[in-house]
Amino acid sequence: MTTATTARAPLPGPYLLWLAGAQAGLLGDAALYFALGWAASAHGGGAAGLVLTAITVPRTVLVLLGGAVADRFGARRVMLAGDAVMLVATAALAVAVGGRGTPLWLLVAAAGVIGTVDAFYLPASGSMPRRLVPVDGLPRALALRQAGGQSAALLGAPLGGLLVTVGGFAGAAVADAVSFGVVLLVLLRVRPREDAGPAAPSGLLREAASGVRLALRDPLLRAALLLTGAAAAGLLPVVSLLGPLLARAHGWTAGTAGLVAGGQAAGVLAVASLVAWRGALPRAGVGAAAGLCTASVGIALLALSPGPAVAVAGGTVTGLGSGLFACHLGPLVLGGAPASHLSRVQALLTLVQSLALVLANGLLGLLADRGGAAVTMLVCAVASGAVGSVALVTRTFRRA
Repeated sequence: MTTATTARAPLPGPYLLWLAGAQAGLLGDAALYFALGWAASAHGGGAAGLVLTAITVPRTVLVLLGGAVADRFGARRVMLAGDAVMLVATAALAVAVGGRGTPLWLLVAAAGVIGTVDAFYLPASGSMPRRLVPVDGLPRALALRQAGGQSAALLGAPLGGLLVTVGGFAGAAVADAVSFGVVLLVLLRVRPREDAGPAAPSGLLREAASGVRLALRDPLLRAALLLTGAAAAGLLPVVSLLGPLLARAHGWTAGTAGLVAGGQAAGVLAVASLVAWRGALPRAGVGAAAGLCTASVGIALLALSPGPAVAVAGGTVTGLGSGLFACHLGPLVLGGAPASHLSRVQALLTLVQSLALVLANGLLGLLADRGGAAVTMLVCAVASGAVGSVALVTRTFRRA
């Protein structure tokens, strides 16, 4: 870990205030996402997939433009605009649901608004830690954010279920609207450092492209993005896609599959909490690569598990490795990006993760149908271990 002086130095108050507001927003979003999925499932599996696609497509298509907009006009302004739009949209959604119920077209429209706003909001939000925290405090700041995000993911679905049970879909929409109001009030108090450049006659699309060119030219950013894509393809589908398939193949219950996913989440949360408290490893690149190697061991353990207890242990080890990877790669990317391109680099990171995950889900799903979930998991384990091992011996990462 880092030195005690650096690791235990208090994080800036504005960052902690912003993080508290962002946490409220994450909880509200998680509850609404559950409500959306629940309402869409009443229309059938195809409808549920359509709603998810309506979120993913605009987010993926527009995210590079969103990063350029945030760098041009300021991350705080973009976030204020996004929160204001979502406050109005979720309030209107609650009213519409109260009068019309949950027809599919309304759910798809709501999902499209969410995905579009996300495309602009996520790059701006991703750059905020760098704008509020000194570079040497980024590992702890991002780990604290990771822990908060994991906690929101764990609590969001139960909260959404409770809200839907008590107040219906409209109740979840109202709760999300309130959370956006909280974030707006916090943003009005927080003043991050902005590094918007001079007016560019080349236009926003060329500015978005310049972010891609920058990342491709920079050896560290290029390697980090490649490693991010590999991790997204090899790690993220293991619990969400392959875990349920493995449970069904063994004849385990849905509760067992949930415990495996819970073990993975607990592993990520444990590492994030430790890094937030004590600080990161001195070599962030080594930490990220070691995280991939650790996760590969957990995936192999999960694939070869003879029973639920070993499967939960495998999920937990996978989570520990995933947390180690995320808590070291995030500061590496954000700290290595030029101040003028913070949001554009974050947008590219989001795009790489999304594309890798979409491709991997399709390919791994087909492989699982033909060879079984256990064999597919072993492929993921071998691939993740190989990528992590290569990163460990690559000079760019070894010295980062």
